[in-house]
Amino acid sequence: MALLPDQDRDRIWRWFMRNSSDPFPVTKADLRAAVNAVDAWIEANSAAFNTALPQPFRGAATATQKTLLLCCVAMRRADQLRVEEDG
Repeated sequence: MALLPDQDRDRIWRWFMRNSSDPFPVTKADLRAAVNAVDAWIEANSAAFNTALPQPFRGAATATQKTLLLCCVAMRRADQLRVEEDG
């Protein structure tokens, strides 16, 4: 995968500012730098993430499915992903 286009990073930045339930003591520029850093980290570590996935999932899943799995686990860890089994 490649780094996100600047427009996508901007949209993430704006979404995060609109939807963050907790105030954070950083400037808009600091938040934008964090968005850029996360995107760069994902790009730099994508091979390690892929290697960490067990077979047969690693070989059978698409890049999109692998990314969604990462996002779902991260969202659940942040208590932002509710599932039907939660009741």
